[in-house]
Amino acid sequence: MTLMLLDSASLWYRAYYGMPSTMVAPDGTPVNAIRGYLDMTAKLIGRYKPNRLVACIEGDWRPSWRVELFPEYKANRVDANGESEDEPDTLAPQIPILLDVIDAFGITVIGVDDYEADDVMASFAVQEPGPVRIVTGDRDLFQMVDDERDVAVVYLAKGLSQHDLVDREWVANRYQIPGDRYGLFAMLRGDPSDGLPGVRGIGEKGAALIANHFADVDALIAGAHAQHPSLTAALIKKILAGRDYLAIAPTLVQCAIDISLPQVSLTLPQRPKDMSAIYALKEEYALGTSIDRLIAALGW
Repeated sequence: MTLMLLDSASLWYRAYYGMPSTMVAPDGTPVNAIRGYLDMTAKLIGRYKPNRLVACIEGDWRPSWRVELFPEYKANRVDANGESEDEPDTLAPQIPILLDVIDAFGITVIGVDDYEADDVMASFAVQEPGPVRIVTGDRDLFQMVDDERDVAVVYLAKGLSQHDLVDREWVANRYQIPGDRYGLFAMLRGDPSDGLPGVRGIGEKGAALIANHFADVDALIAGAHAQHPSLTAALIKKILAGRDYLAIAPTLVQCAIDISLPQVSLTLPQRPKDMSAIYALKEEYALGTSIDRLIAALGW
């Protein structure tokens, strides 16, 4: 009973940049992101054969509780009006249409107020039984991989055709750290794309060294005070200088796993008795074979 969690924004951004901009509806509305999203979803269903499926969306891309903790969180992406600078002008009009199409197929869409899609996926990954496959291009979800519960990340950084299936062994081989310590590694290293500085002076190499000797922030701080032999004098100085950041980093960087999720059906949708809504959207927006591929993937 595999649960597949789609990081919808990650998919539609990849679709938007990966599909020709010449794909338009009869009225000129761009549909490249819509068609790419549907094609990827169909391929993912065909590849992983999930029994449960959720399209996860942002409730808030800058949750208030993260911004209160650290005002610089994603501030590098905010325009003069306080909106995200990341969304291209020709992508924005496609998203409501795409959500209409997903709804017509009966695929469950979930976003939770004041939480990011990452938090929604992480909470599902913890609260629902495995196997779980988290589909994303975001490394942040590596912290959720769990071999015992069969939670893995379908990582799309190299595209769907060359994607990686990330488990703890993959994390260990890629970063040379214990596979269950990506969260600590990420806190220390930081992430400029999210405006997260990490601990000043500690890059990927230093973060990996630390993650190999300490399981969490509390153990690290205690080790620095005790002058643990794995830590150089320079590292100890940096860690202690970064104590204020490290105090908030677990809440700031780690995905929320305790969201109160809506109690809705997650099962793969069954063919509706009336397909007219789907066919009407197919015709109106010239979605052609993309609609057909998803219908086939769902076994309708």
